[in-house]
Amino acid sequence: MTERSRGTKSSLLSIAGLAWGLSFICAVLLYAIVRLFSVTIDAFENVPFLWYHWVSLAAVVLFMAHSEGYQGFQRNFSPRVVARAWYLYHNPRPVWIFLAPLFLAGYIHINPDRRRNILMLTFGIVILIMLIRYLPQPWRGIVDAGVVVGLTWGLVSMAVYGIRMLGSRPFTYSPEIPGESEVIQ
Repeated sequence: MTERSRGTKSSLLSIAGLAWGLSFICAVLLYAIVRLFSVTIDAFENVPFLWYHWVSLAAVVLFMAHSEGYQGFQRNFSPRVVARAWYLYHNPRPVWIFLAPLFLAGYIHINPDRRRNILMLTFGIVILIMLIRYLPQPWRGIVDAGVVVGLTWGLVSMAVYGIRMLGSRPFTYSPEIPGESEVIQ
């Protein structure tokens, strides 16, 4: 195999891993947004909102925009996912390419403390999802409206970080790869 064909194969592998990982994560977020949006709309269509429902809706949306959207996605998840995508693109390994969504989300090959935090957060989210399903309308729709705002913020922030990564500005976020420097350029 020539050096050129090896480089082309590696480049195709890199692009495939980047596309597979990012498209899967974005698809999961988009699926959740669409599904929860329909529950939110159902609350508005089938239950008359009283003043305390509107106050609760505003509080939940603001809280979720800040905690989930800004703190969770914009400051943590989105830049880390994009930094890990950039790392995967420049360091393709077949097993990481195959498991790209798990690699980008931080479930594999990440600093142990971060992995523990990610697993605990995932477990907590699954429990909350199971509990929120038992809320009656309009309360479930109110909570889901906040989640939709947070997830949408996350999807948009991931797109912005992805554009920044591909742009000319330096992308200085850590992929949190064990044994690697903390910031990639």
